[in-house]
Amino acid sequence: MEKECVIRIKKITEGFQNCCEAFSAIGDPTRQAILVALLASDFGGIRVGEIAGKAHLTRPSVSHHLKILKEAGIVAMQKEGTKNYYYISLDENRWKEMMNLMNIICEGIEAGKRERVTHGKNRKN
Repeated sequence: MEKECVIRIKKITEGFQNCCEAFSAIGDPTRQAILVALLASDFGGIRVGEIAGKAHLTRPSVSHHLKILKEAGIVAMQKEGTKNYYYISLDENRWKEMMNLMNIICEGIEAGKRERVTHGKNRKN
């Protein structure tokens, strides 16, 4: 059991290292508003002005936050002539990395619950 815990902790540590930039990017309320605006649109992408209107932000603010989201692999952009269209990244790798980390953490919590019950420490929290 202890070996499983050590392996899980190693996976969690690696997962946090791999996902740090993405979690930081999506943890900001302004960037969350941008993500909601992008998710509310089609996946063909929308322009900065449209995002600004939907998220109730200024264009410079949206541009700044889109850059952070783009660097984190959360948002992608497609250029059409002089126009840039932004959309939620369709690259599943970033999303799967974050989901896998959350799953490993949940598995650890479940294992901890089982261990508590097994050892007669059935306290809440």
